[in-house]
Amino acid sequence: MKPGSRIAVIGAGLAGLSCAQALQTAGNEVVVFEKSRGAAGRMSTKRGASESGEAWQCDTGAQYFTARVPAFQAEVLRWQAAGVAAEWTPKLQVFGEPPRATAEAGHGSGSGRRYVGIPRMTAPARHLAETLNVRTQTTLQALRRDGSGWHLRSAEHGWLGEHFEAVVLAVPAPQALPLLLPVNPELSSLAASVRMRGSWALMLRYHSALNLGFDAAFVNTGPLRWIAQDSHKPGRNGQHSWLLHASAEWSDAHIEASAETVAAELLAAFAELGGIAPDAWSAHRWRYADTEHALQLGAVWKVSDGLGLCGDWLNGGKVEGAWLSGQMLAEQIATSLRKD
Repeated sequence: MKPGSRIAVIGAGLAGLSCAQALQTAGNEVVVFEKSRGAAGRMSTKRGASESGEAWQCDTGAQYFTARVPAFQAEVLRWQAAGVAAEWTPKLQVFGEPPRATAEAGHGSGSGRRYVGIPRMTAPARHLAETLNVRTQTTLQALRRDGSGWHLRSAEHGWLGEHFEAVVLAVPAPQALPLLLPVNPELSSLAASVRMRGSWALMLRYHSALNLGFDAAFVNTGPLRWIAQDSHKPGRNGQHSWLLHASAEWSDAHIEASAETVAAELLAAFAELGGIAPDAWSAHRWRYADTEHALQLGAVWKVSDGLGLCGDWLNGGKVEGAWLSGQMLAEQIATSLRKD
């Protein structure tokens, strides 16, 4: 490999976009592949319209993010200057005794400044993707390496007629594993050692504002772990909306349950906290919401193979960890290029 290499990044969540942007800035030709319709990964927002045509939206994945490391603090300032992020200062409540929920992914530590994307959580990722070559709706199924480099096969297009000097996998460990198994036993073992947990998200919509005396709450009892008035976040408009996140333990136990069963149990738990039945609801199942025990490797780069891994599961979890992991991997790749 040498500076100006062609590099494929698989996954357009924050880690992949962070890595891709840094690699492109360093002069490499980068292509990002994403199986979904748009970039953002678990910084996800659902949007729709009511029967009357009124628009609604609700963040279903990461609820906010914090910035503790100077490099990420500087990045958040850039996002704020670009109008894609803002500080969120909710009135917080805590139900039940710690220590369960506040350490779970997407909900920080319960202290420090909280930020959200505006007008929705996807905004920072979409901002990063604007200057990148991102190919959406491309589900990578296999990797193959020969003398000309790495070749990729997608479900939609078969083997792609191009090659890359390096490949970055910026996807959850369970999704990286089938790609790694045929090509790298060491990285396969690493991905297989990580257990990721699911999460059910329930989006509630109301014609009128629901005032519970708080804007968001950590929940340490029952099936819920977090509830928030999504429409209270800055830059939001449309119908009044609340988001309910189930705990990892409850979600894993009910991961194959129907949306109707999940909604019934979570709405009952919400009612015990003062909530009322919504005018409409939608459910979303995250199979890989967070890592039970996130690794502290930062990122992994196998220079001899031109193969790297990044993501929050390698760097302590959370949004900040994902962005930093992408930066770390890009720096490792850049260092190896300078040595060649």
